[in-house]
Amino acid sequence: MLMKKNHVEVWDSCLKIIKDNIHYQSFKTWFEPIIPLKIENSVLTIQVPSQFFYEWLEEHYIGLLKKTITKELGPEGRLEYSIIMDNTANSKTPYSIKVPTSNKKDTKNPMVNMPIDLNTDKSRDIPNPFVIPGLKKIKVQSQLVDTYSFDNFVEGDCNRLARSAGYAVAENPGKTSFNPLYIYSNVGLGKTHLAHAIGLQVKQNYPNHTVLYVTTEQFIAQYIESVRNNNQNDFVHFYQMIDVLIVDDIQFLAGKEKTQDVFFSIFNFLHQKSKQIIITSDKPPVEMKGLEPRLLSRFKWGLAADLQMPDLETRIAILQKRIYNDGIDIPYEVLEYLAYSITNNVRELEGALISIMAQSSLNKKAITLDLARSMIDKFVKSTTREISIDYIQKVVCDYFNLPVDIINSKTRKREIVQARQLAMYFSKKHTKSSLATIGLHCGNKDHATVLHACRTINNLVETDKQFRIYVEELDKKIKI
Repeated sequence: MLMKKNHVEVWDSCLKIIKDNIHYQSFKTWFEPIIPLKIENSVLTIQVPSQFFYEWLEEHYIGLLKKTITKELGPEGRLEYSIIMDNTANSKTPYSIKVPTSNKKDTKNPMVNMPIDLNTDKSRDIPNPFVIPGLKKIKVQSQLVDTYSFDNFVEGDCNRLARSAGYAVAENPGKTSFNPLYIYSNVGLGKTHLAHAIGLQVKQNYPNHTVLYVTTEQFIAQYIESVRNNNQNDFVHFYQMIDVLIVDDIQFLAGKEKTQDVFFSIFNFLHQKSKQIIITSDKPPVEMKGLEPRLLSRFKWGLAADLQMPDLETRIAILQKRIYNDGIDIPYEVLEYLAYSITNNVRELEGALISIMAQSSLNKKAITLDLARSMIDKFVKSTTREISIDYIQKVVCDYFNLPVDIINSKTRKREIVQARQLAMYFSKKHTKSSLATIGLHCGNKDHATVLHACRTINNLVETDKQFRIYVEELDKKIKI
């Protein structure tokens, strides 16, 4: 006589069938966490981690589950869920409720919000976490900034990959391999601008799509509020309605375990529904700390694209775009000076331009190079400016009234050679660049030429009083 299978063996047999009928990643996400508890009178009880988990299984896999249970337990076979509920409002101890499959209306528990069919017009009104209590409820507002468009986003070598991927996503949201699109960079290099640009382009291409931009801090605050009001499911269902979700500064989710759990659920739901997810961060996924591995692994499903520090030409183009949009005429030499002075933060670069325009307007002064110098010297001094080889060349050439490009020419005129040697000397002194890199930027010279230049300048400083004054004045200008 054959022995009857126990609950573990029955569920293992079910899993083998299920695994052959769904995508591997879906199997890992939705079936591996399930724990079989018992089997009584042809009723298999399984434990699922949350109410949301139960709702997902019932909505997407109920047909497969019924067929599998029938095959293993016969026509009388049935499935029951034991759902772990987190009663945050009244107790720190999770508790379970039993729910028979496909009979969710029988669930009677004041702490549990029933699932909502988002695909029908019969859904009840879901609270909008962006609406201030007491005000009339409104449709989901995208929170996008109109000026952060693709038209105002200056493309360069530093951001071409991210911009191209972002535009592809905007043209076909949720249908490309760039889902999620993970954009990362240091502060002030345009990741927020690019994220908004994608959202704005989606709204233009697909007016009926629901697009939402949200900062991670907003998301955390809304979740905390939903816990306080005991309506976490409403919070989750609100985000499930979004077609394109843009989450800015995801690194602030680090250490927030409960919020990570709910974001994980939302992420899975949207991704399974082929909804587009866009995430920004100050670090690539491999350097993120304080986030659960399962969440980080999902960030790697799509494309991780970085924005690098813009080169000189891109910085000048950004300033030109800004003054064109503002309808202001500023001399090119002023823009060039700004671009040389602030190298590693576009936000600070634009802030400096605004400061100069404000100073000119308030004091009724023309915008000149002298005004720019007086303003930027103070502005840059108050910020953490990294001295670059380009900036040093600019200061040296300005000091001797030489065009910058001539320092990199092959001419052997004495004054040009001396300016080039000074640029090499100060680059070695004030930057962390290698001798080879300095030589490359100073007329494509080798490292031996850079060493010779540094020795020549040191000798002149020791023997020529006037030249020593030049060097001291230049050093002050570079360090300002």
